[in-house]
Order: sequence, then C-alpha cells, then structure tokens
Amino acid sequence: MTIIDIINKKRLNKELTREEIEFAVNGYVNNKIKDYQMSSLLMAIVLNGMNERETIDLTDIMLKSGDIIDLSKIDGIVVDKHSTGGVGDKVTLVLAPLLASLGIKIAKMSGRGLGHTGGTIDKLESIKGFNTKITEDKFIDQVNNINIALVSQTGNLVPADKKIYALRDVTGTVESIPLIASSIMSKKLASGADIIMIDVKVGNGALMKNIDDARKLASLMVKIGKSYRKPTICLITNMEEPLGFAIGNSLEVIEAINTLKGNGPSDLLEVVMTLCSIIIGAVNKIPNNDAKNLLFKQLNNGEAYKKFEELVTNQGGDINKIRVSNKVFSIKSDKSGYINKIDALKLGEIAKNLGAGRNTIDDKIDYEVGLVLNKKVGDYVEKDEELIKVYIKEKDVNISEILSCYKIDNELEAIPKLILDVIK
Repeated sequence: MTIIDIINKKRLNKELTREEIEFAVNGYVNNKIKDYQMSSLLMAIVLNGMNERETIDLTDIMLKSGDIIDLSKIDGIVVDKHSTGGVGDKVTLVLAPLLASLGIKIAKMSGRGLGHTGGTIDKLESIKGFNTKITEDKFIDQVNNINIALVSQTGNLVPADKKIYALRDVTGTVESIPLIASSIMSKKLASGADIIMIDVKVGNGALMKNIDDARKLASLMVKIGKSYRKPTICLITNMEEPLGFAIGNSLEVIEAINTLKGNGPSDLLEVVMTLCSIIIGAVNKIPNNDAKNLLFKQLNNGEAYKKFEELVTNQGGDINKIRVSNKVFSIKSDKSGYINKIDALKLGEIAKNLGAGRNTIDDKIDYEVGLVLNKKVGDYVEKDEELIKVYIKEKDVNISEILSCYKIDNELEAIPKLILDVIK
C-alpha cells in the first residue's frame, strides 16, 4: 500500500478501506507522508466525496490519533457547542455564560479563525491576559466550580485533525462535507461532552452555501454522534448577512458583552435564545417557552454578564482591557432605499484583509480592527447616511468595494428567515 495508490483510488472515485484511510492519516501525522501528497488526497476527497462509512472511519481514526478527555469528574451533564463558522458569529461568547449562569455545565474547546470566518479563541484572546491554554485538571475544576471553561484545542487532542485542518486552510480544501463533519465531530467527541450542539451556518458567508448541503452536513454529524451514543443536535441558521453588527475580534467581544447586558442585536439574540432553549430542553426537559423566560431573566438581572466576568477572571483576563483601533472611517450610503442584501462573504474577506483574520496559518491577528454595521437587511437608509464604520490600522479603505457589498433598492424584498431547521 502506498499513498500514491490511495490518492489514485480516490481520484477515480472509489471507496477507501479503513486501513487505507488509517495509512494516509497516520502517515501524515508521523511525517512519513508529505504535505503535497496529503493535499492531493484531500482535493480528491473534495471532488469525489466520501460515503457515510468512510466518513465515520475517518472521524474515528482522527479521534484516536491523540488523547480523549475524560469529563466524568464533572458533576452533571456536560454540554459542548460548536459553529461551522460565519461572519460576525460571536454566539458562543453569549451562549456559554448564559447557560452557565443557569447551572448548565459548558466545557468547550474552540478553534482559531479559518479563512474569512472568525475563531472563538482569537476573540477571547483580544481580552488582555485571557489564557486559553489551561491544563486538563484546571479545565475540569473550573467547570465544576463556575460551570464554564472556554479553551483552545490542546496539542494532544486530535493531532491528526489539527495538522490536516491547517493544511486544508491553505490548500482550498475546506469546503467538503465529509472533511468538515469528521473534523468537527472528532474534536467534539475527543472533548468528552455528553451532549453536542452544533450551529450549522448556511449562505453566502458560510462554508455551506445552500440548505441542501447544510442538511446533509447536519444529518451526517448527527449520525456520527449516534454511532458514539452521544446525542448531537444541529440547528441550521442563515448566514446570508453578518450576524449582529460587529465583525472583528475585539469589536465582537464588545457586542457580546452588550448582548449579555440585554442590549444585543435582535438576530444574534434570536440565534442564542433558540440554541439555548434547545440545550435546556435536552438537559433539563424544560419546555421551550419556559426555557426562554429563564434565559431572558438571566440577561435582565445581570447574572449572565456576571458569569462572563467570572469566566474572564478565572482565565486570567481583564474585562476592562479590550482595545479597538482609534482610527475609524465612516462609510456613507451613495443612495436612498431599502437594504435587500449584504454580502457577508465579501465583508468577511475585507475584515480579514484589514488584519482581523488570517490569509496563511502563520499570520498574526490584529484584534483591534474590523467593521461595525449601522444598518441590516430590511432597514431603510438615506443617501449620505452611515452604512458602516471601519476600524483600521495601516491598511487603506476601499470605499467602492465596501459599497458593493450592499444591494439597495426602492422596494423592500422578503426578509429571509434566520432559523431554518433543527436536525437531531
């Protein structure tokens, strides 16, 4: 068996055996297979796919490439939440402390930014001093003590996925349902939670561009979860426009804090409340409306924000030291009308190129730059009214490029639904 044989077999759209997948994955992790060879196999998978059995085998092989965290020392049902990535997606920053304030255990290992989408870890590290690298014992103790810990993936947790994930990011092999499903589920299963909740984004600003692919991905992840007897629930949400108003690390943390204080954008709040009520139903068997009443109470009485403060303090951060650039450029509309579309992907790319994201795995993030929208889809804008603020450092602002992200018409089109489906 050679890696060339395996590449050619998948290139010809043939099914790989478990042994062949294991040979490729373990060989790459152990540096016996080169980057260019693994990227060829990944591209063949992107083009020809994998069936359900191949995908479950790939998940299992990556899962067993490193440590599997034992969370049995945590008292109670442990929940992990994941997002497939979107523009302005700061849901975890709100959802996790909100649920933790109600006594639900949130033990979450998150990733860094991938392409035009932001990573939870990058956002948390925009808080001065916030430590995302803590020991497993501290991780478990912290969840037991304050119900929440948000950390980065450890070096020994699914090392196969960590290495393959980095290669996918720079070789145009991100958008593949089997690769996405196995990557997400290997990390979630290794993280040891009892219930897995996944926010599957779909639309212009997401990895999944259409609802059919989103449903395929969600169904596949639910099946993988079931094969390990781990309840997995997927919520499919719209990512045709950015979620909330802020795009960029520090800016998104500030928006999340405002949301925890009861002053968040309605779309962000809708996604958070829907996900949280599903999780509360799964953990405590509480009806949806009762769950939402509990959640609003925690936002209004300050307990949700207090829990976020507690999280930041426990992981070494200073919540009063979140910096944004003081160089701000206001872009105004060149015409009056209704906003019928905002190109989330383009705005995500613009934010990335300002320094808020990475073009290569070695790029450093500038936490202080980004964009803050003043208007969303469905809003009316006057000519010369502000559309968006751009927080910049060295990079120039291309006004026409940003204006091209907006479709403004005399008539208002139908506003698309935000919550599209639940699959479990």
